[in-house]
Amino acid sequence: MVAHSWLVSANSPDSDFPLQNLPYGVFNREGKDRIGVAIGDQILDLDGCAREGLLYGIAAEIVDACRQPLLNSLMALGAPRWSALRQRLTALLQATDDSKSNQDRVEPLLVPINAAAMKLPAAIGDYTDFFASIFHATNANRLFRPDDPLPRNYKYLPLAYHGRASSVVASGAPVSRPAGQIKPSREGPPGFAVSRSLDYELEVGMFIGPGNNLGDPIPIEKAEGHIFGFCLLNDWSARDLQAWESQPLGPFLSKSFATTISPWIVTAEALRPFRVPPFARTAGDPTPLGYLESVQDQQRGAIDITLEAYLVSQKMRRQGLPPLMLSQSQFRDLYWTPGQLIAHHSSNGCNLRPGDLFGSGTVSGPTETSLGCLLELTERGARPIELPTGERRSFLEDGDEVIFRGKCKREGAGSIGFGECRGSIAPARAR
Repeated sequence: MVAHSWLVSANSPDSDFPLQNLPYGVFNREGKDRIGVAIGDQILDLDGCAREGLLYGIAAEIVDACRQPLLNSLMALGAPRWSALRQRLTALLQATDDSKSNQDRVEPLLVPINAAAMKLPAAIGDYTDFFASIFHATNANRLFRPDDPLPRNYKYLPLAYHGRASSVVASGAPVSRPAGQIKPSREGPPGFAVSRSLDYELEVGMFIGPGNNLGDPIPIEKAEGHIFGFCLLNDWSARDLQAWESQPLGPFLSKSFATTISPWIVTAEALRPFRVPPFARTAGDPTPLGYLESVQDQQRGAIDITLEAYLVSQKMRRQGLPPLMLSQSQFRDLYWTPGQLIAHHSSNGCNLRPGDLFGSGTVSGPTETSLGCLLELTERGARPIELPTGERRSFLEDGDEVIFRGKCKREGAGSIGFGECRGSIAPARAR
């Protein structure tokens, strides 16, 4: 039986934030950044809960972490502490025969989500973006290197590039069109110009909880204990800059101008009912090396999240048209699991820290309707998408807004969502 909250909005089948979710975020209230938990259409102020003595019965270090302006301290505490807080919050919000006293004390600490200014949830020390979808890797590489569409090392190790943590922004922040070196033809020299091939990438972000000491790898059997939770992530990409600069190394300025994340972190514990076996590899694929394989990871290493990407242009907004769904893909289709990403990242002794952010890489699937970026959807601009207004898009135009949504559903479990990850394209700034 699925438990319900005394907060009516949390029990709506359309709500992203039922009692079973309770994701964490940071919002500003009365000029102060505070940690909150989303429930229905409201935010529960955890600093207020601590101040009013509602977090009794749990360790003092948990209560202190709830009073901080960012989630890093809570992230560092580990799964047993996270679970204790989750149980207490569930007890405060659950509808029971004697929940009226909790309701009376908690209601003054609720803030409407639509009235809150959401912030980045953590101080992000490092950001690594992976390339974990074999469908995206094959499709994208075929467009640039048709004779060698998949990197030869792809099936042996998770590929990644080191992103720019300083330019990660919260959902809703405008993204200025970047400029950089572009090589317009094979023979001619490059020039410096504003990007005309601006793209989005539909991804899932993963926040690290407890870290590891420098020099100490994280065994894959323990990798799950280092995952605090997940969000939606848009790895904005300037494809014309990327095509020229990614020779021979990986992306640099074509990615570092902005990355957008959704404000709510859905915890690993909330996602436990949606754990599934990982992507079924093709017969003949190499078996992962020992440090990337465990029985537990092979049984329940993937997560069943349905992801959707939408686009709305300025003209669509003026005409009152809803966003156009561009694709729907499945997070479970990644070639590499979250646990494998952590095990590989730390395998050389690299130290991860609370609040570090991983990106999954573009989550694409095997069909035309499951491609997670315009590069794939339009075949590098050769097949533009037609919008309901008659406009066509090969890549993003100024004023376009991209919206990501994510949802988990399973029979017998409350469905949970991720909220939205939004970003709109602003014109390039004068140089």
